[in-house]
Amino acid sequence: MKRGLIAATGVAALVVSVAGCGSDGGDKKSGTDSFKGQTLTLWAMDGSTPKQWEKDVRAEFEKKTGAKLKLEVQQWNGIQQKITTALSESDPPDVIEVGNTQTPAYAKTGGLADLSDLKKGLGKDWTESINASAVQGGKQYAAPWFAVNRTVIYNKKIWAEAGIKGTPKTRDELFDAFDKIEKKTEAEPLYMPGQNWYFFDGLLIGNNADLVKKKGGKWVSNLDDAKVGEAMEVYKKYASYSQAPKDKDEATPQQAEVFAKGKTGAFVGLSWEAATAIEANKKIEKDIGYFTIPGETADKPEGVFLGGSNLAVAAGSEKQELAKEFLKIALSDKNEGALAKEGGVIPNKEALQDQLKGNPAAEAASPAVADGGLTPLIPEWAAVENPPNPIKTYMTSVLKGKSHAAAAKGVEDELNKRLSQKQ
Repeated sequence: MKRGLIAATGVAALVVSVAGCGSDGGDKKSGTDSFKGQTLTLWAMDGSTPKQWEKDVRAEFEKKTGAKLKLEVQQWNGIQQKITTALSESDPPDVIEVGNTQTPAYAKTGGLADLSDLKKGLGKDWTESINASAVQGGKQYAAPWFAVNRTVIYNKKIWAEAGIKGTPKTRDELFDAFDKIEKKTEAEPLYMPGQNWYFFDGLLIGNNADLVKKKGGKWVSNLDDAKVGEAMEVYKKYASYSQAPKDKDEATPQQAEVFAKGKTGAFVGLSWEAATAIEANKKIEKDIGYFTIPGETADKPEGVFLGGSNLAVAAGSEKQELAKEFLKIALSDKNEGALAKEGGVIPNKEALQDQLKGNPAAEAASPAVADGGLTPLIPEWAAVENPPNPIKTYMTSVLKGKSHAAAAKGVEDELNKRLSQKQ
């Protein structure tokens, strides 16, 4: 997922000025000059450090430590290999933004410093679902920074034309809304490509379905499990309302650009995709709305994949104490709240979600965070999603008529081969 694009979540105007929240109660070395003359190198992804947030964090860090902050902006394309190489060298960047699904693989290599001591003071109330990817073998190898997740992005004009009042609170109510759009309008109810893998992963999370299992001391495919099949049936129902290609993902063609044409009732996507739709057709901005993906019952939203990033300290850094001082500042309640408000991302603490008020996309995303999840948190998973992702192949096979069992069997060998690759 292109988390570097989340800065485009300002579909609704975001207020840049930030109201301060409570401090984290961490180290109080204010005014110390023990780090004076040093320079801390931070690798952050393009779009992850909003301008005002960066300015404020830099000023606070440099005032408190006497050190300088050197920010080196990175691109997501090819970043895994770049970070892997950097962590193996004698002079790595000190603090690195790492994708949450990539963190376990980096931790396994020994390239990340153990931050368990930092969590005791700074992260006592980190949201468990967001922090999960930063923990391996009971040790804290990174600090959770932010998350993003999908919502239903819909066309208010089309929904009004179909006579739909309010927003659905259950999955069945959502399907009823799609039925009305299909019967009463000329619009496509939903744009849902056959390989929207991260939305499918959310359905798996919501159904407590595991993609892998341990067998003979090794991780192997669990794709043939009945719970996976149940989640795929729900996905199949969603896809039945769409004319999108069964063998393409949400980027081919870009689903936001399809939605921008004004002939689609809704799509499931990230907030930056709404900004992409507006860029393609500014007239559609007034018609865009958001709501939380509804679950089977009204008391619990659908499961969602929590994309996002962690901040890690390189094990080979000679400035680990300075790096921890940076993390205490960057992840303080004040600055984490500011990041949420300016960037429209989900903060690492539930108590800070009030900073999302006024951003309708973020407000729609936040209710699903507590029960959200990730891909399997094992280092071996890193190779699975490399193109062509075998899970996407499975999805297309089911949508084209194969049974769950046959489609799962068809990709089992490839999935197991990837799970056995050495990291």
